[in-house]
Formats: sequence, C-alpha cells, structure tokens
Amino acid sequence: MTNVQLQSDERIDQLFSQDIQIIQSASVFAFSLDAVLLAHFAKAPKGGRGLTVDLCAGNGAIGLFYSQKSLGPITEVELQPRLADMASRSILLNGLEDRMNVLNIDLADTLDFIEGGSAETVLCNPPYFLNSESSQKNPNEHLAIARHEITTNLDTVCQTASRLLKMNGKLFMVHRPDRLVDVLSAMQAVRLAPKRIQFVHPKAGKEANMVLIEAIKDGKSGGVRVLEPQVVYDDNGQYTPMIHQVLYGE
Repeated sequence: MTNVQLQSDERIDQLFSQDIQIIQSASVFAFSLDAVLLAHFAKAPKGGRGLTVDLCAGNGAIGLFYSQKSLGPITEVELQPRLADMASRSILLNGLEDRMNVLNIDLADTLDFIEGGSAETVLCNPPYFLNSESSQKNPNEHLAIARHEITTNLDTVCQTASRLLKMNGKLFMVHRPDRLVDVLSAMQAVRLAPKRIQFVHPKAGKEANMVLIEAIKDGKSGGVRVLEPQVVYDDNGQYTPMIHQVLYGE
C-alpha cells in the first residue's frame, strides 16, 4: 500500500474483514456502520466488471469496501473538496487507483461527467434528514451537509441514479426507516423498482434505525422481498456474530 500524507486531524482506520484502510477525520467525516452494511448488502453483478458509481461518497468508504466484490471501475462522486481529497488519498493508500477515481462535483452534475445508462451498479448513503428552518443541524458544516438535505435531496439522488443505470442495473441505498415511504416513492417515480429491503435494529426488541434497499432500473413492479432483519448488538452489548463477521471477518 502507498504511503500518503495525513492532515493533522486525520487518522487511518481499517476494516479488518477486507484489509481496507480508510483516511478518517472526526472533525470532518468518519464512516460508520451504515457504510459497512451497505457495502455488504450490495451484490456485484455476475462477472463484476461493469461500472459502479458511488453517490454522496463522503470519504469513499462504501466504494472502497465494495471494491472487494467488484472487478470493474468505480467512480465516487463527492461535493465537498476535503472529503473528495480524503477519498482520493484512501484510493492511493489501498493501491486501487487503476480502477477507482473521485469526481469532486455536485451530484446534480454527475451526468455531465459520466455517460447516462453506463453504470451497472449505483451505491448511495445519502443525507438522511430533511432540510428545514426548524431542523437542528450540526454546527460543523461538513457534518451538516453529510446528514441533511442541504445540497441535494432524495428526489435528485434517485433521478441521478436512474439516469446513470443501464436497464436492469441496480441501486443499493441505506436510509432511515422513518423515511422509507419517501425512498420508495422517489425510486418508483424514476423507474426504479424496489426488490429487496432489510431492516437493521440496534438490539433485538428495539425499533430499526437503518434500512437497506435494492432497486432495479426498469424492473417489474411487485415481488419485493423483506429479508430477515440484522441485529447489531446482543443483550450484553457485544456485536452479534453476523455483524462481527462483517467487521472483522472469521
């Protein structure tokens, strides 16, 4: 792996199950479990050599984790220059510059840089929260943009994903359960047919706090599968065997 220069507030973390290293910064952005679970949930197409686009890429974690499943090119799209730079350096750190790149652009401009209908897979961990005058936002601008629909929104994300995807290409998204109706409506409005849904619960008996969704471009309506839920922690506050395996391997 290539040595890269770190800024004073940065560190290198590792996803041990995949031997992937990520440049992180608590003051700017650090990936969390939703990124790991989305990359685990996403299925690479047969052959795995088609284009993947990671929208709202942040520091590039999801695309980097997914790179272990796919043999094809991966383009990460991130608006914030600092995060795009972190993602670029993490790509170098893992020796993946031959098939991964970062576009530091507004998500709405993605089709100016990537040909429509060229992607087999789109990944996205979008901002979860609606942007309103009354919503409480993190005073840190980097974190506020990552969490609230300040610079993009669900409709734009889904429309961009649909335009990027080939017929029968797949979108994989993680979001909050309380916005599931919004997510499904936004997908269906742009020819994305939801096909797999999996809820993630912090503990057994607790309400889900994440939902993973797979949708197919121009797929037939109906046939939605709700998978067995994922539970993150057991009664002792330890990771459940499935989550431990996703994070640390066998």
